[in-house]
Amino acid sequence: MTTIDTTVPRMNFFDRLYTGEGGIDFISRSRLWYWITAALVALSIAAVGLRGFDMSIDFEGGTKMSLPAAELSTEEVTQTFEEATGVTPELTQVVGSGSTATLEINSQRLSEDQIQQARLALFEAYQPKDAAGKATPDAVGDSTVSESWGSTITKRMLISMVVFLVLAFVYIAARLKREMAAAAMIALIIDAVVIAGIYALFGFEVSPAAIIGLLTVLSFSIYDTVIVFDKVRENTAGIMGSRTQTYGEAANAAVNQTVMRSISTSVISALPIVALMVVAVWMLGVGDLKDLALIQLIGVIEGVFSSIFLATPILVSIANRTEEVRRHNEEVERYRASNPGAAASVSARASLEGETTHTAGQGARVVRFPNAAEAEGRNVTWRP
Repeated sequence: MTTIDTTVPRMNFFDRLYTGEGGIDFISRSRLWYWITAALVALSIAAVGLRGFDMSIDFEGGTKMSLPAAELSTEEVTQTFEEATGVTPELTQVVGSGSTATLEINSQRLSEDQIQQARLALFEAYQPKDAAGKATPDAVGDSTVSESWGSTITKRMLISMVVFLVLAFVYIAARLKREMAAAAMIALIIDAVVIAGIYALFGFEVSPAAIIGLLTVLSFSIYDTVIVFDKVRENTAGIMGSRTQTYGEAANAAVNQTVMRSISTSVISALPIVALMVVAVWMLGVGDLKDLALIQLIGVIEGVFSSIFLATPILVSIANRTEEVRRHNEEVERYRASNPGAAASVSARASLEGETTHTAGQGARVVRFPNAAEAEGRNVTWRP
């Protein structure tokens, strides 16, 4: 028998994280992740209950008037609008910057007479100019949404959310397992609650664009979770017939093997979103794009936390309550108790029908082949 001694340098934490061998014990810290999640959910529910949502006129109905911002003061414009219509604006804000900045006035639904009075008052006070540089009342725009339209939009939003959750559950249950579908749905609902809490806490406006963005980021989150769960399924295939790993240990290995992919995907996804916010919002002042980019950025960050720290621990918690997995985990513990060296030799076999053992030298491996002919001419590569 020929022995080939291969010594490899020790990898640092980031190298091991990149290769999927970071060895981070996510599952044993499940209680910590659950407490963090519980705190976030409680804060989110409190924010929604106490502050509520700042709904756009598309949901609540109302009138929005806009004009070039120039050097206008929101306080002065608010006063002019109120004197002309007798209605106090719900929100007066400047969107965008530079020459594209627009001043928007949101209020309850106005009559046509009130809109015309407001337009003339704003024109006489501030002389806004149109795209051609001509001062005209037409530079003051307006849009009105009825309460019935807002109610219809709200109902359709809720229906779309329910349909999305049902379809996602059916897909994961069919593609993977029902336990994985249940865990993914729990994590997904928590994502939605936390995002809703952030919107309520900071007073971000909820618009149709924000809802579209929410469905997009929930899709991203479920996609990332499915990637992790697919690796869990691969790692746990046939595990019930062995006594080398518990279900949680195999699932933890899956998270380590996919964590770098999740982080890389999230960073790459965030880059165009940030670009969208800078170009479309700061430079062009497009409000709908701001709503879309904002919720997508929040959702991508939340989705990473969910897929790495929450979804798989929930899955393990659910699986450990099934009779089959509980019995398997008990058998593994009994086997390890009767064979103290069993845990240390879990990774003792290598590929190519070879045998792998640890040596006393730090960072060294010995790969033994049954005969010299197998070793001859073969490049031996080992990744610790």
